[in-house]
Amino acid sequence: MIPAPVSIGNSRERQQLRLTWQDGSEQHIAHVLLREQCPCSQCRAFRLRGMKPVVASSLQLVEVRPQGYGLQLMFSDGHQRGIYPWAYLAGLAGD
Repeated sequence: MIPAPVSIGNSRERQQLRLTWQDGSEQHIAHVLLREQCPCSQCRAFRLRGMKPVVASSLQLVEVRPQGYGLQLMFSDGHQRGIYPWAYLAGLAGD
């Protein structure tokens, strides 16, 4: 189990979520990538059918809610169903 980051930041200007992990490493994840890789059941089913959600390049992460084992993310397109576990976030490619 991956422990929670020591710091979480959201830059709307850069359109990135920033996670600082306990080992001091930083990870920057684009808002668009987070939305495309949403782990909710609806989005996963969509990807399993070989489809990719259409996400505007202007999409922003508007709210970050810690949920103990991960983050619930709210996006400017209204999507807020996915909870991103720490291990899932750590596995996403950063910029």
